[in-house]
Amino acid sequence: MSRTVLVRIFGTEYPIKAEANEEYVRWVAKYVDDKMREVAAEIPLRSAAKVAVLAAMHIVDELLKEREVRRNLLSEVEERTNRLIERLRSIVA
Repeated sequence: MSRTVLVRIFGTEYPIKAEANEEYVRWVAKYVDDKMREVAAEIPLRSAAKVAVLAAMHIVDELLKEREVRRNLLSEVEERTNRLIERLRSIVA
């Protein structure tokens, strides 16, 4: 069931239609708002669009770094699991 949640991001209200619960939508909007304010504080840009693009770049950078960490952890778990399986096979054999 989708619903519309009114959120404020960087001084502008947006009606967001989403299937996620309202609290989650507000949390995401706050995250975006915080990133935009962080960028605006670091770089005095007048254009909200430019601030939004740079904030999106920061958010995507965070996402890609987290994905790489996750990929590395999964690879390590897979490697350790395979070694454990090989040890178990040698014990059973």
